[in-house]
Amino acid sequence: MTHMNVAIIKYNAGNIRSVDNAIKRLGINAQITDNAEIIRSADKVIFPGVGEASTTMAHLRTTGLDKLICSLKQPVLGICLGMQLMCKHSEEGDADCLGIFDVDVKRFELPTDNVDNLKIPQMGWNNISNVKMPLFDASLEDKFVYFVHSYYVPLCEWTAAETTHTLTYSSALHKDNFYATQFHPEKSGPVGEAILKNFLAI
Repeated sequence: MTHMNVAIIKYNAGNIRSVDNAIKRLGINAQITDNAEIIRSADKVIFPGVGEASTTMAHLRTTGLDKLICSLKQPVLGICLGMQLMCKHSEEGDADCLGIFDVDVKRFELPTDNVDNLKIPQMGWNNISNVKMPLFDASLEDKFVYFVHSYYVPLCEWTAAETTHTLTYSSALHKDNFYATQFHPEKSGPVGEAILKNFLAI
């Protein structure tokens, strides 16, 4: 795995360093780049993100990264905002997104009774269920991972894992060579490390 060429897409959204450090712990030096040629020729591409959907989409369009990401043929992993931007539209800033997954991103609404004292954003650890290969394996069923988000992707035909917070939603997606997690594998300890390892092995 050490000679693998991994590109982390550099754009105006945070948490790229922690993703880079997580990949380093697996013995791989990734390239953090917005260079189209380097991204296109990478074995694996990671599209991380913490930020706001509409401003980030505007930036991706200005730099041409929007078309580039959609055209990639190797395995691509979107993380957090990266996953939401891979969807069709986000209620956050009423943003049209990349449309890789034909599903809309919604804002969490607290239940009127809120007996469980739920909060938005969902921050902290929650479990993933109904996990699907190849990003997950049976050992990852019901494991806990780390989330920070106010918007969610509803259950759909591309759901690769589910989580419940106010309702049950997609905590991971998969379609063709595109994979995505709503949670942060890079902040999810050994479980997150196993998921990143699975992605790099695809």
